[in-house]
Amino acid sequence: MGLQAFAEDVAPAVPAGTAAPGMPAGARPGVFETMMPFVLMFGVMYFLILRPQQKRMKEQQAMLSALATGDAVVTASGILGTIRELSDKVVQLEIANNVQIKVLRSQISQKLKSGINEIQ
Repeated sequence: MGLQAFAEDVAPAVPAGTAAPGMPAGARPGVFETMMPFVLMFGVMYFLILRPQQKRMKEQQAMLSALATGDAVVTASGILGTIRELSDKVVQLEIANNVQIKVLRSQISQKLKSGINEIQ
């Protein structure tokens, strides 16, 4: 009984169908007011997450399409090499003197501007 009396004193029961505190009696939030937080959250997510990610993907695709024989590159796994042959999907990298490996073109993470010695 004591706990129930305390609960009634702190938060009086609001009958169903009445307005929230601060709203005129009989008024309910409209669809616009209800959906606005969701629209704002999506807008923030778009500008902070989705849009920059799309920009990075476009830059990566442009870099991959501009690769040429002789370019020094780094793979996604961290292997440094120089392109010796390339096709639409596969790149042949020289990672040491007379040591060549084939990797997927999509696994090239960056092109080095001044050669492999740039990293050392």
